Amino acid sequence: MSGTTTAGTQRSAGAPGHRPGARAVRPAKAVRRAGIAGPLRTVRAAPGNRWAVLVVLCVSLLLVALDATILHIAVPAVSEDLRPGAMELLWIVDAYPLVCASLLILFGTLGDRVGRRRVLLLGYGLFGGASALAAFAEGPHVLIAARALLGVGGAMIMPATLSILRQVFPDRRERAVAIGIWTAVAAIGAATGPVLGGFLIQHYWWGSVFLINIPLMALILPVGRWLLPESRGSGQGPWDVLGALMAAAGVLGVVLGVKRAGGEGVADAKTLLPLLVGAALLVLFVRRQRTRAQPLIDVTMFARPAFSTSVGCIVLAMLALVGLELIAVQYLQLVLGLGPLETGLRLLPLTFAAMAAAATGSYTLQRLGPRAMVSCGFALTAAAVLVLTLMGQHDRPALLTAGFVLLGFGLQTTLFGAYESMLSEAPAEHAGGAAAIGETSYQLGAGMGIALLGSVMNAAYAPAVARIPGVSPAQSAGAANSLGEAYTVADRIGGPAGDALRFTARHAFVHGLHVTLFVSAGLLLLGALAALRLPRLMDCGARGAEKEYGGEPLPQVRLPASREHAGSGRAAR
Repeated sequence: MSGTTTAGTQRSAGAPGHRPGARAVRPAKAVRRAGIAGPLRTVRAAPGNRWAVLVVLCVSLLLVALDATILHIAVPAVSEDLRPGAMELLWIVDAYPLVCASLLILFGTLGDRVGRRRVLLLGYGLFGGASALAAFAEGPHVLIAARALLGVGGAMIMPATLSILRQVFPDRRERAVAIGIWTAVAAIGAATGPVLGGFLIQHYWWGSVFLINIPLMALILPVGRWLLPESRGSGQGPWDVLGALMAAAGVLGVVLGVKRAGGEGVADAKTLLPLLVGAALLVLFVRRQRTRAQPLIDVTMFARPAFSTSVGCIVLAMLALVGLELIAVQYLQLVLGLGPLETGLRLLPLTFAAMAAAATGSYTLQRLGPRAMVSCGFALTAAAVLVLTLMGQHDRPALLTAGFVLLGFGLQTTLFGAYESMLSEAPAEHAGGAAAIGETSYQLGAGMGIALLGSVMNAAYAPAVARIPGVSPAQSAGAANSLGEAYTVADRIGGPAGDALRFTARHAFVHGLHVTLFVSAGLLLLGALAALRLPRLMDCGARGAEKEYGGEPLPQVRLPASREHAGSGRAAR
């Protein structure tokens, strides 16, 4: 168990001067080592409240995850209303994930220093204000700025939710249940975004996809202030502002380069320059952290096989999920001809399967252990991808549903085991930094999925539409960009040549989909092999608890009477 002070802490019976109701707590030195700023700062809610804390954290995460995908359905309506240029439209979509990914380490480590709840509550306020600005934006530049501010708010919220969860649930078995719920909520938010966005666009205007955040944030801000416990890391030195900015710029460069690789190609200067600059900054950041007495992130965590392997598994799992979801949405809409709302509904089995995996994740982890759980999750996902290769030109709802169910259950199982292993391996005082690393890996995997699988898709699709009788080279080049653009070019040409282009592009897309699925299955199988480096068993014993505090047993002591009531007030809060 954790070295935190709670209402249920064991009492020191028989101690001199013992009064009924006196609470036993950890000594100040041990408490500071546990990641608490100040000798008596509570880091977890009372036992009856920690599940209520989890609800607040999950609602926070749900809103952030929704905003990552809810705008995709609204892009046509935004284009029609605000008339953005091609580059402006790209930044409207990408500003949120780019800014969020680049600032996760900055705000995750800042929370370790100034207080995780404080950063989380500031994130709530900024997220609500930016949502109002985005909902009523009158021009593309205002909407881009609002989306960037939403990214800042999201970067403040995401690592704080996971690091607070780490502190509130010190027992690994309970933490496994909580992480399962947390990861399920993330999957639900990402998968529900297109469904909710399609519904709102059909009944209201595009700004409603942002407006729904405001009442929820107005409710969760006071509830979070009242219910969430405050906690900090053990760092006593000054916060490394330069290091935080280096990490932010480095991650921004890498993620931007990865995203551009999908459209511009890896050899393009617009791709290589941010990739190289970002990678160089991250290398300098790591070297800086290794020489500092009080580093932002304990980079030695990556020397632990369980931690580094878990981070790699998160990247691979998100690479498969986001890349496949993007291609699946195009297949459902452009090949099968489904509308936005119906497309979102077709993806719901994936969400329900993820919820089922989360509900059984703690039991599975305890029975199988991290190694077998993550490996089996990857293998099941690879099997689901191979099932989806049976998709063709015509709608097969039963096949799609079976494939999405296996995909959702397998990926959620993988993410569950990887997140739990990563967070349990990280020291409690570096929970914010570890959470930021996990969330950055999540975002980086998503960007890599779009870039890598999108490039594979284009490589298999584009050559087929290059030479079609009656279609000029310029028209073929336009049709090679995407299936949607091929349909537009075909409608413009008309006649037999237009019909031939539409038919060829449709078949080429399905062929490219199959090639992409096979590549994805291969990557997932590599992930299953990599997961063999994870621990075989889930360590829930006393040794795991003592490891967080330097391997020393933590004695029980009483608070002085004058400070007992102050501690009780903090615990209640």
